[in-house]
Amino acid sequence: MSGLTWLGHSTVVIDVDGTRLLTDPVLRRRVWHLRRDAAPDPGPVDAILVSHTHFDHLDRASLRRFDRALPIVAPTGVGKLLRGWGHSQVREVDAGDELELGGLVVRATQAEHESGRGPFSERTNSLGYVVQGSTTFYFAGDTDFFDGMAELGSMDVAVLPVSGWGSKLPAGHLDPRRAAETLRLLRPRIAVPIHWGTFRTPFAPRPDDRPAREFEQAAAELAPEVEVRVLAIGETLVVEVAR
Repeated sequence: MSGLTWLGHSTVVIDVDGTRLLTDPVLRRRVWHLRRDAAPDPGPVDAILVSHTHFDHLDRASLRRFDRALPIVAPTGVGKLLRGWGHSQVREVDAGDELELGGLVVRATQAEHESGRGPFSERTNSLGYVVQGSTTFYFAGDTDFFDGMAELGSMDVAVLPVSGWGSKLPAGHLDPRRAAETLRLLRPRIAVPIHWGTFRTPFAPRPDDRPAREFEQAAAELAPEVEVRVLAIGETLVVEVAR
């Protein structure tokens, strides 16, 4: 069996064949102006996958929780930043590159999303990742719809960003219906919406599960063959190996 644990926003633990990969670790209750109510501990992990450099996806203080020798996979150009923070095992990849982590094959994929850490920072590409072992997970990172999703291959679980934390959703993101439309291309067995219901700005009301439920409803209309699983923060989805 494999599993997926959502820790809020874009942070998930993908557990396949005994190897635990952590995506976009943001593990604090406050990041700049953003607030959250809970920040679960991921436990021990074998490697970290970084999709892009925005502060709500790449957080220096959160990375300090881990051994500096823990492998980190990141888009090309991000290695200089991570090595400057003291991380010694950084593997930079571009879309289409493959590598092995703990017996799993990890393939970097395209993502339609601008990335940077401020107006004067270097721009780097954003990525998603396909993690393949006895089951296959697609972690989309932050992305908008792109036709190449149809070429990512078979997958058991698609982990998709749905909505965000502000009052408006900028370009380079998926709203609930747009995310549901990707299922026609991806054709997973299971879809899990993330990137919703975690962060809020000061004085904003606590986020609710409306984006996830809108995604669930749109998916039932557009891709009824796909099972949608809406997770609470800290909840684990157990995935049986397909026969």
